[in-house]
Amino acid sequence: MYTPKHFEFENEAEKIAFMKKYSFATIVTNKAGLPIATQIPFLITQNAGQLVLSGHFALANEQAGYIEENTSLVIFSEPHAYISPVHYDKMENVPTWNYVAVHAYGKAKIVEEENAKIKALESMILFYEPGYLEQWNHLSAKFKKGMARGIAVFDLEVTDLQGKKKISQNKAEAERQKIASYLEKSELSSERAIADLIRKK
Repeated sequence: MYTPKHFEFENEAEKIAFMKKYSFATIVTNKAGLPIATQIPFLITQNAGQLVLSGHFALANEQAGYIEENTSLVIFSEPHAYISPVHYDKMENVPTWNYVAVHAYGKAKIVEEENAKIKALESMILFYEPGYLEQWNHLSAKFKKGMARGIAVFDLEVTDLQGKKKISQNKAEAERQKIASYLEKSELSSERAIADLIRKK
């Protein structure tokens, strides 16, 4: 990821917090020289200092067959906003785009054991919709095992974590506040999120 100095995240903890907030991401894996990709929700955990991204594919998804032997790239990206040059004091400026993204690299390991796969699904439920756990607990073991047989669960250990937070840090403070004032009135939640990040910087 090309990241000029002024667009860097403050630290690893900030990157991880961003990943947890925007955890529906794209995993890209090499297949015979060509990239294949799937958009899925992830569970982000840290075990003994190791950052792990957990997720699952539909069993029929061919990408599951390539993630153990190849390094995958997981792209976390959500808030973004077009920035018009009308917000700058000088006329000699060009349009750009503000955005935040984190790229995580690593090889994955397929989880084979049935109970471990069910536990992985329960961990997803606890993160994304804890209120559903009661209903889940009343489902039959047969149903749960059927679900587990239909998915490929994996854990990806992150070996490289890169991030870029481009929120007009290279512009004058007055210009940045002008951009934030404009974006926070937007009907788009992603643009309002960028405005909030500008204000907090």
